[in-house]
Amino acid sequence: MPAALSAAFDKALALIAHDDAAVEAELGRMLAVDTSYPPGENYGSFADLIQAATAPAGFEHRRVVVPEELWRAPGARGERVNLIATRRTGKPVCSLYFHTDTVPPGEGWSVPPLGLTRDGDRLTGRGAADMKGTVAAALAAIRAADAAGLELAYDPALLLCTDEEGGAYPGIRYLAEQGLVEGHLLSFNGGAAPRIWAGCFGSIDLLIRVRGRGGHSGDPGNGVNALEAALPLLNALNALKPAVAARASAMPAPPHYGERPLHGLLTVAAVHAGQKGSSLPAVAEILVNRRYAPEERFEDVLAELQDVIDRAMETSPALGYDMETTGHLIPVEDPSGPHWPRWQAALAKGFGFTEFRPWGSSTSSDMGFVQRTGLREILLGGLTRPDNNTHAPDEFTTLTDVKALATSILAYLAADFAPDLMPTAQDGAQQ
Repeated sequence: MPAALSAAFDKALALIAHDDAAVEAELGRMLAVDTSYPPGENYGSFADLIQAATAPAGFEHRRVVVPEELWRAPGARGERVNLIATRRTGKPVCSLYFHTDTVPPGEGWSVPPLGLTRDGDRLTGRGAADMKGTVAAALAAIRAADAAGLELAYDPALLLCTDEEGGAYPGIRYLAEQGLVEGHLLSFNGGAAPRIWAGCFGSIDLLIRVRGRGGHSGDPGNGVNALEAALPLLNALNALKPAVAARASAMPAPPHYGERPLHGLLTVAAVHAGQKGSSLPAVAEILVNRRYAPEERFEDVLAELQDVIDRAMETSPALGYDMETTGHLIPVEDPSGPHWPRWQAALAKGFGFTEFRPWGSSTSSDMGFVQRTGLREILLGGLTRPDNNTHAPDEFTTLTDVKALATSILAYLAADFAPDLMPTAQDGAQQ
């Protein structure tokens, strides 16, 4: 028989259920701070916002700035401010991870992207699902626990981190390498799904610059059109795509894949050249993204791309070219561990899930760098769903999902929830 939950727990659940106005207001303030990467500006302003929200609850704060020589990359600007918010009572620490950057808003929105638009249950804005809505959920859980006088099993440590969206040196990597990640780790860079995380692919962003010579398009003279000179390269990359996609991973695929396996991916994500019709572009920039499975070696993936690029450019009239890695996330491998059963129970409490299954993803995470420091178990939750336009125009989550995640976080942190599933120190509770 499960242990009975306390009156304080029931009161906290009721407070979350009726916390719509505070959730909406907090999320609106977060979405209004433009932390899109690139360029990754305003991290300090976002830290100010979270610090103001958590200080009344007794949290102490530490700002950790990633040195510029680590994260410097084309298009990246601004100080990389990571915020650690802790509240210590002597309990074991559970670190709750959030990335504070979003992808750029892009075109095609029906509502203002840098702000919250509520339509019934739907909450729309850049970062609503990925992943500022998860910060709002965690704050709602802590607010409810405090107001209800609920005893917690863990002291929460909030990690608000920079540059997950393809940055050269994610903030959580720096925190982990500096030994600043305490206890065990709960990442909210996942979805609202009955999932046991089986890991994810690595991701490489490669910027290729093809150089020509400017000239007048009506009288080009000795000009060299850099964009036209890049066509052999674009054709070669397109020809490589089927070979990359043929490399299947043994990692279990998500349910929506059906019987198809996870596989490598190559994307020409952006091409920039020229400014007006009367001028030949002197430089063409091509951004390539490569998703690679844990079975592939980073060095082999990069060498293959280098070889394809070099061979293609042998047939190009370009005056020169260069390439650089502007972002890299390494794969996450088997993040299971002793805390997962209790987190599954907490997700079931919040979302009503009844059956969990493991699967991985060809999307990527900065948690691979955390694993490399020795912290192998990583719990995963979040708000993303296949249909909520993550990384697309009109990204949204729902108030229902935010409150369900808040309930899951509350349950996981609460001392009287599923005590039989609480790992002992020997099992890894003090990791």
